Amino acid sequence: MHEHNIDIAAFEQLNRQELVNTINELILNDFEKLVFVMYRIDVNEAKIKSLLASKTDTNAAELIADAIIERLQQKKAAKEIYKQQHQAQSSEEKW
Repeated sequence: MHEHNIDIAAFEQLNRQELVNTINELILNDFEKLVFVMYRIDVNEAKIKSLLASKTDTNAAELIADAIIERLQQKKAAKEIYKQQHQAQSSEEKW
């Protein structure tokens, strides 16, 4: 089993171009780590495969970066909704 020493939180903080550069580096030198990161962030594998197959004129790292950014935004929005619902429930329970 391979060790995946990567700080997902730090990975999430990269701006788009840094993310594209990092993904390019992983594609070339440690594809397994890239797959691990996408798994940890919960990027849809079928979506990535579909994007890569349909957009052959676009850099793979850019497509993957955009899919990662989209997924992180979805997760952030879901957390915010959960937080608001939890706060509403907590204030209702006070009475």
